[in-house]
Amino acid sequence: MRVGVLAYQGDVREHLLALERCGVQALGVKYEEELHTCQALVIPGGESTTIGKLVSRYGLAEALRGFAAGGKRIFGTCAGLILLAKEIAGSEQFRLGLMDLVVERNAYGRQTESFEADLEIPVLGGEPFPAVFIRAPQIRCVGEKVEPLASYNGQVVLCRQGNLLAASFHPELTTDSRVHRYFLEM
Repeated sequence: MRVGVLAYQGDVREHLLALERCGVQALGVKYEEELHTCQALVIPGGESTTIGKLVSRYGLAEALRGFAAGGKRIFGTCAGLILLAKEIAGSEQFRLGLMDLVVERNAYGRQTESFEADLEIPVLGGEPFPAVFIRAPQIRCVGEKVEPLASYNGQVVLCRQGNLLAASFHPELTTDSRVHRYFLEM
């Protein structure tokens, strides 16, 4: 299996390493031709406005929407979650609008308020998952087709909608590969 990581900005290297630990071929994707060689894609954490502008500049928006519509898997972490959402509270910035979510950017605070938390994620098994939250977005509302998979303080932080997976946190910043493995097995 070949899995792409949108390689404009953010935690690209960390996701590539996490995917390689899972035993798949991983490559950075910047162009539509590269996207078409992949069976799945990760949109990493980073700066959502920058990533969104680059997706637009490189003309990749419709290709990404078509990728998802064709049943291929997309996993968005942090900024990637923001780009997957249908609505961003208080913002008109670019988004792909693929998941029935309303999100709020940086809702858990500034960089200095970043934190780690052990999450109970039943689909991953019994051990808590060590989630890293860095200027994390908050999922304010989930549509009826969205399946919440994990929560933190009453807020959904990991969810799935068909072939799409989204996390408020950064699973690529841990050595625990269970979230990436779950994505690959979807």
